[in-house]
Amino acid sequence: MTDQPTTLLRLIPLLPLAGAAICTFAATRNLRSVAKIVGPGSVLAAFLVVLAAVARFWQLPVGSALIDRVWNWIDVSALQVDLAFRLDALTSVMLLVITGVGFLIHLYSLGYMHDDPDLPRFFAYLNLFTASMLVLVLAASLPVLFIGWEGVGLCSYLLIGFWWAETANADAGRKAFVANRVGDAAFLAGMFMLFWGMAAAGAPSLAFADVNRMAPQLAARSPWLVTGACLLLLTGATGKSAQIPLYVWLPDAMAGPTPVSALIHAATMVTAGVYMIARLSHLFVQSPGAMEVVATIGAVTAFFAATIALVQRDLKKILAYSTISQIGYMILGVGVGAFSAGVFHLMTHAFFKALLFLAAGSVMHALHGELDVFKMGGLGKHLPITSKTFLVGTLAIAGVPPLAAFFSKDMVLEAAFMHGHPVLWFLGLAAAGLTAFYMFRAYFLAFAGESRMDPHVEAHVHESPSNMTIPLVVLAVLSIVGGWVGLPHGFLWGDRFGEYLAPVFAHVGGHGGEHAEAGGATPLLLMLLTVSVAAGAIFAAWKMYGAPSTLPDEMEARFPKAFALLRGKYWVDEIYDALVLRPYAATSRFFWKVVDSAVIDGVVNGVGTVLSGAGESGRRLQTGNVQHYAFAMLLGAVLTAGAWWLWR
Repeated sequence: MTDQPTTLLRLIPLLPLAGAAICTFAATRNLRSVAKIVGPGSVLAAFLVVLAAVARFWQLPVGSALIDRVWNWIDVSALQVDLAFRLDALTSVMLLVITGVGFLIHLYSLGYMHDDPDLPRFFAYLNLFTASMLVLVLAASLPVLFIGWEGVGLCSYLLIGFWWAETANADAGRKAFVANRVGDAAFLAGMFMLFWGMAAAGAPSLAFADVNRMAPQLAARSPWLVTGACLLLLTGATGKSAQIPLYVWLPDAMAGPTPVSALIHAATMVTAGVYMIARLSHLFVQSPGAMEVVATIGAVTAFFAATIALVQRDLKKILAYSTISQIGYMILGVGVGAFSAGVFHLMTHAFFKALLFLAAGSVMHALHGELDVFKMGGLGKHLPITSKTFLVGTLAIAGVPPLAAFFSKDMVLEAAFMHGHPVLWFLGLAAAGLTAFYMFRAYFLAFAGESRMDPHVEAHVHESPSNMTIPLVVLAVLSIVGGWVGLPHGFLWGDRFGEYLAPVFAHVGGHGGEHAEAGGATPLLLMLLTVSVAAGAIFAAWKMYGAPSTLPDEMEARFPKAFALLRGKYWVDEIYDALVLRPYAATSRFFWKVVDSAVIDGVVNGVGTVLSGAGESGRRLQTGNVQHYAFAMLLGAVLTAGAWWLWR
């Protein structure tokens, strides 16, 4: 099928980009009312344009796309790169999530950031971030995607460190920036390697359509090149999508305002790596080894992060590790070839995780910034809308039917089992049980039971304003019904979501790479097992935290080392500090003090000192006394005559 030209797509990132420019101007003039209108309004306008573009796309034949070539960007020898945007089925899903959920977060920010004096600057950053993410998913080629890739990295640094006056916040922003630069360096190397292979194959292009079309030929010519490029691109994805080993920045990123957490860590930036792998599905499937690494990283990360979340006290940190774990499911899905399942979980995760983060922000708004769940309790009486919507998000992420994650998470786990990865499936199943446990632990501690709040704080607890609660309600509805587009095969209307995305992805095994077509009761048994594990975990959380119990203290007393390990987050930050940061700092100091200061500066300064000394000595000969000059001339003449006589 051919692509249909249009000029509509460029408006989608341009609108929030223009909003960022206007909000920047408003920040210099402290025009808060302008930023309040333009910030959310530009994203709403982009959402409406997305609806129009998607409606036009749905009128095209299956397999076609809309293409918007803005201009020829790079024209160097064989490398030709257009600044071009492309909308297909995968792009349409991403655009609707980014602009739809993004608008709700912008609307919520009006209430959450109401008293912040830098509100215009906040909306400028938020709009710029949205524009960058839209460029990333609309890109028709890897170089254009990299523009958005770097844009969201920059904006995450600005937004995480938004309250930069506090050192911890600024440090968190820098940590995110540095971790992502490590991944981005690998991403660039993978892109260069891929272009080298494409050029050698006679197709010097980095357009996604060309790379996916040429993928079988590339693998036939140089399987090592395809594997190397995929692994380097995967390393970039572990930075953006916070997976092992570059996940360490995301928990600290909770230092930013809560709407930032909802936007970056639920609906946009952290899903960029998943999107990139899915977009290059035809390339990745040519390297079974790379796919195995992708799936393993996803499953291990899902389980690893879930264990850390078990003992966290900070509500946003619980959600942060939950985000790392849930993205692990997405990576697992695309790693086993279930690309639609991975993207399906990406979409449902945007709904329930944005809901959970915004509900946590509503709790902070009511408790003047308090985040320790052990200092809450009984909030359901004071925050009825927040508590009910948080419960919906908790049920959704726990995989309780028929809420969103029940379908998407089950689809990923089923694909892992059916495609011959029983160990990875078990890790995913265990992570599902842990997720249900720690999320209901957080719910029971914060919203149920007796109050553990300071009486002076509790006296002023009240529900958030409507511009904060309305987005919560909308996201709660989406968390309930968002999974119904991907029902199990043979049940009602079936997996419409997978069928919609099937033309975009490479096929692995059975149905469009989503499920090995296994008959019998196996899929149903897997589903029942997942639900049973979640139900058991919820019951355990209720026994330990929903009702008066000494069991948590008894368990910690019995297994102190395990609790210390989890509270220390496996001491990964300390390991990085010992193995990477300190040696790097020591090496830098050596080159600074020895090579730079002593050797290089010593040579340069030494030359200057010699010349300066010679000049100073020569200056002393210029006394201005005629008698001195006459004596010097006489002395010179005598010496010259003596030398001549000796020479004779």
